[in-house]
Amino acid sequence: MIYQVYPRSFADGNGDGIGDIAGIRSRLGYLSALGVDAIWFSPWYPSPMADAGYDVADYRDIDPVFGTLTEVEALIAEAHALGIRTIVDVVPNHCSAAHPWFQAALASPDAPERELFWFHPGRGPDGARKPTDWVSPFAGDTWTRTTNPDGTPGDWYLHLFAPEQPDFNWDHPRVRAEFEDILRFWLDRGVDGIRIDSAAMLAKDPTLPEATPDGPSPFVDVDAVHDIYRSWRRITDSYPGDRALIGEVWLPDHRRFANYLRPDELHAAFNFDFLGCAWDADALRACIDTTLTAHALVDAPATWVLSNHDVTRHVTRYGREDTTFSFATKREGVPSDLELGTRRARAAALLSLSLPGAAYVYQGEELGLWEVEDIPHDLRQDPMHVRSGGVDPGRDGCRVPIPWSGETPPFGFSPDNATATPWLPQPADWKDRTAAAQAGDGQSMLELYRAAIATRRAERALGDGGMTWLPAPDGVLAFRRDPGFTCVVNLSTTAVPLPPYTGRLLASGPLDDDLLPPDTAVWLRTPETTPAT
Repeated sequence: MIYQVYPRSFADGNGDGIGDIAGIRSRLGYLSALGVDAIWFSPWYPSPMADAGYDVADYRDIDPVFGTLTEVEALIAEAHALGIRTIVDVVPNHCSAAHPWFQAALASPDAPERELFWFHPGRGPDGARKPTDWVSPFAGDTWTRTTNPDGTPGDWYLHLFAPEQPDFNWDHPRVRAEFEDILRFWLDRGVDGIRIDSAAMLAKDPTLPEATPDGPSPFVDVDAVHDIYRSWRRITDSYPGDRALIGEVWLPDHRRFANYLRPDELHAAFNFDFLGCAWDADALRACIDTTLTAHALVDAPATWVLSNHDVTRHVTRYGREDTTFSFATKREGVPSDLELGTRRARAAALLSLSLPGAAYVYQGEELGLWEVEDIPHDLRQDPMHVRSGGVDPGRDGCRVPIPWSGETPPFGFSPDNATATPWLPQPADWKDRTAAAQAGDGQSMLELYRAAIATRRAERALGDGGMTWLPAPDGVLAFRRDPGFTCVVNLSTTAVPLPPYTGRLLASGPLDDDLLPPDTAVWLRTPETTPAT
């Protein structure tokens, strides 16, 4: 199981209200007790923080707000001593506008660094029209016009995200060589994996065609991107031990998705179909089948994700009438039944942790945290909120600092003597969601996750291998994993009888004798269908 740490919001070691490396190191024992196999760290590099660190100014150092490179090296060693592997986040599609290369490119129209980005003349006789009408995932334009040193309007530069995040030109060998060296820098420091941000977006069609609804995208999943990852795979394969490349790949075409997982490319990619899937038995079964089929094409392990630092926490999503997730439809003011969402989230935890492949847990998911949706507008920092004109609530609500202990904010996030408040406000209702409040409570979300992860490690059936669907009533998912394990999830509105079993391993909620209530999951020991070896 891989646990995602968003450093700014995990634990504050120095009392300034912002999470840091010292805070993470102080909580390694908690992660070890949870049963974590690896930690994925979101970016911690020097950055102006226009996009919470995904605008990187220096890929080989640590932002002082988080600590030092020496501290990170100690963190990696301490995690390894506990049997926990480490994964760092690399952002190769774009950098910060403060990056030395981009600053040099802005300084002169003749600077050679311009070739490292996508500078292009505008359209029209005076170049006043942007080169394309591409639309940003952050909403708004994808081109910004520069000003020449003499004050006249200059060329435009491409930024698929915020203007403070200029896109690299991956057709240039200097860009490729730079990132290959960045990979070696972190692998030399003992990290076990690289998570690749916006992995399908690095290559662009150099002719800059307009994007059309039915045609291939000129900036997503362009075929040239695969040569980049073949080179990266050769680098990781040259290091001892198991080093992994994990891609953030949002693609609707499952065969195109699988191309990234061919034996000479990435080891794994996030399963966003599962993350955004409705709480519906038919939809989930179809999603699971499609996922396993796509990964089987290239003999790669599937991944299962319920939440991350970019999406609405699933306790909140599952309590809504529409339980799917989409950036395009994310809006403020959508009501949620948090009690229902929590019950479904508990069941979803057992589902995701029992499927074949790797499971990812986003910090606070194991505490049952919900999306914080009443953050004052003047405290929000996410550019998605700003660039949408406030239509999109942004991602700050899933990034609120973790509650560790105590009855009032900051809930142990910062040291007791700290005077600074957390960088985003925590809801007072989280006093029942702290790690300390849940520890030892057999009915809590934290203890459910601890038990599920421990069982996942102990049961041979939950290692490598396949799964077989079992007959089940409408609205119910039931599958077997050999030897002798069955998972049943009731997504219907009525209780259903359990299949024959020889023992109960774990349930997400109370059972009514041999009836499984709605929005509840159970792990059962069942007669072995494959002889034990």
